[in-house]
Amino acid sequence: MAAGLAVSAAVLVAAPSAFAAETVAVKLVGERGGKMSIELDKASVPAGEVTFKVVNIAKNTPHEMVVIKLDSAGQKLKVDPDTNKVDESKLKSLGEVEGLKAGQSGDLKVQLEPGNYELICNYKGHVMAGMVVPFTVKAASS
Repeated sequence: MAAGLAVSAAVLVAAPSAFAAETVAVKLVGERGGKMSIELDKASVPAGEVTFKVVNIAKNTPHEMVVIKLDSAGQKLKVDPDTNKVDESKLKSLGEVEGLKAGQSGDLKVQLEPGNYELICNYKGHVMAGMVVPFTVKAASS
């Protein structure tokens, strides 16, 4: 009986790590009129719950982070020349952290399925300045 309890306890302790939520640190970088970027501490995670911990490290420029699910690995987001932004209504936006002033931070918790994504700052001109980064969600291993 004691051996059976030990095995059950080991399974209970090991199981949560297989389904642990992932955290991705995101830095929003750059000022108006210059090069901008989105920096991630990891470019891929297993499918499931993901928390994006976003910080705007710019000195004077507000930013946001939008999670977009792509239809295919080769899909390119189109920037509307009139607005100088991506039309989010035509895409699969899964959430965003918006309105981050310089130095501010915010979190976004989402359930992500396997596939190809892009993280963008969709403020006017920011995608064209470099604020777009690919992100991959892989099938969770069991």
